[in-house]
Amino acid sequence: MSMNDLITAARVSKAWPFQEAQRLLKRYPDGAKPDGSPVLFETGYGPSGLPHIGTFQEVLRTTLVRRAYEAMIGAKPEDGKTRLVAFSDDMDGLRKVPDNVPNQELLEANLHLPLSRVPDPFEKGHESFAAHNNARLREFLDRFGFEYEFIAANDMYNSGRFDEALRQVLRKNQDILDIMLPTLREERRQTYSPVLPISPSTGRVLQVPVEVVDAEAGTIRFTDEDGTVVEQSALGGMSKLQWKVDWAMRWYALGVDYEMYGKDLTDSGVQSGRIVKVLGGRKPEGLIYEMFLDQNGEKISKSKGNGLSIEEWLTYGSEESLGFYIFPNPKSAKQLHVGVIPRAVDDYWQFRERLAEQPLDKQLGNPVWHLQRANGGFDTDEAPGAGDTLPVTYGLLLNLASVLGAEATEENLREYLQTYIGDGKITPELEVLIGTAVAYTRDYIVPTLSKRAPEPNEAEALKALDAYLAGAAADTSAEDLQTEVYEIGKREEYGFESLRDWFKALYQTLLGSDQGPRMGSFIALYGIENTRKLIADALAR
Repeated sequence: MSMNDLITAARVSKAWPFQEAQRLLKRYPDGAKPDGSPVLFETGYGPSGLPHIGTFQEVLRTTLVRRAYEAMIGAKPEDGKTRLVAFSDDMDGLRKVPDNVPNQELLEANLHLPLSRVPDPFEKGHESFAAHNNARLREFLDRFGFEYEFIAANDMYNSGRFDEALRQVLRKNQDILDIMLPTLREERRQTYSPVLPISPSTGRVLQVPVEVVDAEAGTIRFTDEDGTVVEQSALGGMSKLQWKVDWAMRWYALGVDYEMYGKDLTDSGVQSGRIVKVLGGRKPEGLIYEMFLDQNGEKISKSKGNGLSIEEWLTYGSEESLGFYIFPNPKSAKQLHVGVIPRAVDDYWQFRERLAEQPLDKQLGNPVWHLQRANGGFDTDEAPGAGDTLPVTYGLLLNLASVLGAEATEENLREYLQTYIGDGKITPELEVLIGTAVAYTRDYIVPTLSKRAPEPNEAEALKALDAYLAGAAADTSAEDLQTEVYEIGKREEYGFESLRDWFKALYQTLLGSDQGPRMGSFIALYGIENTRKLIADALAR
């Protein structure tokens, strides 16, 4: 694949990252900003709670658009045509104590301080609560190989790098009020100010009316918590901005060209877009995505901790499967719970196996093409995905582990697999799935298993299967085994209305579940003699 071929195909692709990248191409038809600086992508993170998959997905999806844009302009990541900034709003005041963190009393005592000045309740040696949460986010982004620049609001405010933008906010203070006040309730209007001063007496972020004394000097006047009228600078970390103003200021100060955000911030995006225009900047392009939901259909919250954590997904599934699950349909809500992991793993491998054989236009619609570039994967000249396959599905691994039950270990799964694949090697990807299959089975499958006794007609069919297996060679292929399972299920004397009833009987009596694998593959992996023992146990019930 040549670069010209890629550019041509990328510019007409209907895959959503390319459709988003088209917005940037319209913004900069020559593929670069007028001043020659890189096109800037941004993601935002509020470190008021532990980062979760909802936080990670924003960096992933933005990276997908970034890489799609590079493909459309014929650039490679190392060319420096784009930048990605992961921005942490750690000057925000701690408004409430999250439910899922230790030392709640410590946080309660530090409410309304900037997050970057709240002590670390985890006592892990970080200088603040925000620093701890920022480190957790960066660890995960680094694990996935994302290329990004981390910027913390605390550093930008305290170092003075936001000072000129803050002066512009002070200059435009009334214009910003004219935008914001009509959107607020009457009570809120009485205390609203674009600038939130930091109290010189308590260090808290104050929600009080502010008078601009001298915009050029950055001086403001307000009444402190103790009733004292204070005149102080708004610069150098002595204030932060109200959320929607802060977002707009950031776009203006950094020159952000693309930022996506959740549906819950739709109104914020509208108001911030108006404010950045007043400041003299331009609203970024961006996608408004739907939210992740927990198993009860409720929005995932950092403070509630009701969503899957990054660590939980990686306990029960692979890194690639997480990216794959996040990729499709960003404008549709997705439920996020452990039950979605097994299918995500297997679907990822199905798409990965197809990639090498697909024509270019189909590759550009394949999630794996995008995911492999998101974390620094193959170059445009490589043949993607060649030879990428697994000898077993994750679902089959889980079925094997569930049969072994409490005795399932990575070692015995590895032994079964080695026998099954013969001279083939257990790849690092398969090694990961062995470990996650044991964990998933132990925590979510074994507790739910319940094998029932077979009905009389089912028992007769099981006896027929056992008779066949008794005469079958140990190395009988999975396909031959599957063919015989089909033939038994189709025999009229066993009275199954459909093959589905026969397979359901096999799953419920042999495996203890309502769903299961291709039985031929399972028998080949588990072994003919071991399968006969399962049948004997079922018939003895």
